[in-house]
Amino acid sequence: MSTGGPHEAAVAIENTNIKTSPGVELDDHQKLLVGSILDLFAGRPSLKKLSLWDDNATFEDPITNAQGRKQYEPQWYGLQTAFSEIERLHHEVTNAGNPIAMDLKTRYKVKGLGTEKVIDSKVNIFYDSMGKITKVEDKWNGKLPDNAFQNIFRNLNSVTVPKIVSVPKNDEEDAKKGN
Repeated sequence: MSTGGPHEAAVAIENTNIKTSPGVELDDHQKLLVGSILDLFAGRPSLKKLSLWDDNATFEDPITNAQGRKQYEPQWYGLQTAFSEIERLHHEVTNAGNPIAMDLKTRYKVKGLGTEKVIDSKVNIFYDSMGKITKVEDKWNGKLPDNAFQNIFRNLNSVTVPKIVSVPKNDEEDAKKGN
């Protein structure tokens, strides 16, 4: 794998204290990928962090199936819009292969409503030989939906969110959003 790409400082990764299971060791590039994913799940997206993703990458969770940059970027920026608080309660990388596997527990508080939801996830981070993220699976309680009815809504969300959530066009706009 080529790791001649960006490093933590250049990408401004906030989550650099990566917890791993006993015997699991990440190389520097894997730490960069995991740190960037932790930042994204914390509602701290940036164009630089998303530059670690392939243009045709996929993000899947129980409520979306976002394929390609135009669909997955708004999903991450949408967290800032939807939630007033995002708190990571636990994370631990359980496998340093490809995919990198991680347990993640996060508390979300919905803006305006104050409703809280804690989500236990099994996150898989897939990457290519150039070190770019090609797919992220966020399996709530270890599962992704596998029926046609749920998948209709996941696909609808992938198309709808980009219409209502704006993604910065450059670093200056990104900085104005506090990223």
